[in-house]
Amino acid sequence: MSYVSTEDEQQPNPPVRWSGVRRIMTSLPIFVILMGILVSVSHLTAVPWKYEPVDQNLPTLTSDTSVTFDNPSGSRLDRMGDYKVGAHHETLTAVQPGTGEKQRIKVLIRVPRGARGTRPAVVFMHGAGYGTCDNSFADVAESLSSAGFVTAVLDKPVWSTTDANRDYPASAKAYEQVADLLRARADVDPAKVGIYATSESTWIAAYLLSLDHKVAFQILLSPMVHSPRHALGFFVAQDFAIAGANQGYQSVVRRLFSTDASLTGLGNLDIDPTDRYTYAIPTLLAYGAKDVMTAQVEGAQKVLAEAHKAGNENVTIRSYAVSNHVLRLGDEANTGTPLADHYQTDMTNWAVGQAMGLRQTSPSVGGATIHQSIAVPTDLRGRPTLTVYMLTLHLLTLLLLLASLVMALVAGGIKIHHLIRHRGPVLGFSHGFGGSLTTVTGTTLASLVLFIAGLGQVIMALVRLGWGGVPDPAGVSYWSWPVIQVVCALVIWAWSRIFARMAEVASLKGVSQIPSQIKRRKAGGPSIAQQMQTNDPQPVVASTGLGKALFVVTTLAMFGVLLIFAFWGLFIYY
Repeated sequence: MSYVSTEDEQQPNPPVRWSGVRRIMTSLPIFVILMGILVSVSHLTAVPWKYEPVDQNLPTLTSDTSVTFDNPSGSRLDRMGDYKVGAHHETLTAVQPGTGEKQRIKVLIRVPRGARGTRPAVVFMHGAGYGTCDNSFADVAESLSSAGFVTAVLDKPVWSTTDANRDYPASAKAYEQVADLLRARADVDPAKVGIYATSESTWIAAYLLSLDHKVAFQILLSPMVHSPRHALGFFVAQDFAIAGANQGYQSVVRRLFSTDASLTGLGNLDIDPTDRYTYAIPTLLAYGAKDVMTAQVEGAQKVLAEAHKAGNENVTIRSYAVSNHVLRLGDEANTGTPLADHYQTDMTNWAVGQAMGLRQTSPSVGGATIHQSIAVPTDLRGRPTLTVYMLTLHLLTLLLLLASLVMALVAGGIKIHHLIRHRGPVLGFSHGFGGSLTTVTGTTLASLVLFIAGLGQVIMALVRLGWGGVPDPAGVSYWSWPVIQVVCALVIWAWSRIFARMAEVASLKGVSQIPSQIKRRKAGGPSIAQQMQTNDPQPVVASTGLGKALFVVTTLAMFGVLLIFAFWGLFIYY
């Protein structure tokens, strides 16, 4: 049957190009929808954080840090420097119970030469990092040994773990082995073995004291009294502010420390570092007034409360001016940084008094005023849904970015081959979509690089603060946040213009006339594709499959990057 068309079918209204006003009016609702999605994601993933009370202070009873004891017998007490110190190494094998993995651990034993009778002893416990017996605690161990103590510094028990998955219970067992090693010595009084723990190891000390009820006393430097989630959340939030980072970067801290780490097999973030044994023995707390890592006021208050609950009134607190997290004067990254003035003498005198069982006559809280800038975020908790979304989003976006990169490299290789062989287009982008895609992709990735640079500067400043140094003045970490926010809004507008342009091209190809095209096709006329080709011979996006695929994958990857920005709070404008 022959095709006979009516006049309307033979001469349909030809599509016309849109005016500038129509393009803007089409782009605007697309922009609003995209911005609405991203702003909603930023608000839905927001985590509340209570910073109050701020600027808490714990006044000391005296500015004097010295420690004195009542000495009814009148006998001379051992002091730092009374004995020459001898040293030798011993080795033991520490087994990680969960895996059975073994680690040969070297222990450096220091002894007071010429000291008579059995002596008190101290086991040193490492903070963060990978310290060895030969590069850790040399000055304080030497001080204690010169006052009559046998001291033991061991290689840090780490096995195959990292800082993220450190095995605290297994580490506590290793330190207990060293304590038992000291107790078994003929020159050590087994009832007078104490511990010296700093920073991260104070979490391990809690495990040790729940295992070993024979520990006689403990010296704690900058103790981490709260759980790792709350202690580290406080530390990072405070240091971001000190480093001068834009307030927006605090949203990164909130979301990061709301991660449910148990979903990734990491269980340390929410350990409870306190039980009835943790502060039930004589305890010395030592803080540096310039420590920017420890919640000192709330930490000291919690230690006192828990000690009193356990029936222990023997808690001494000392705060040292000008000193950092590990009581050093200055940047610990520099070799030979000295300890705070009088700290070694005070600490040694306190340990001697405890070993002798004497009554302390100096005030229990002394030194510089103890200060804390913000509250510990104890309301922080792991959020499984947020964590699953975060991991899924970042993984998918990474895969899309890699896929688009591979496709771009393949296209580049084919392009070179076609140029050599004088063949046709590789991607065949039409209507300017190739240039638009390149521009918007470059801008989006530049914003990602800027975000990473800003975050990187904050992290470097955090590290320098942690070592006791002074961070560089805030630069990219301050202005990058608002710049990225503005750029993101412009990128969303550019994407809305691209999508509006796609709608315009589709209309030029006669998408709006599909009903009449179907009628003509049923009447024996040309196919719908042929009719659209007649309206506009160019393809909507690209003429090749590779070009279409690259456009789709890159678009999804860039939207994934924008969703990542939204997740970290960059689309909260206030």
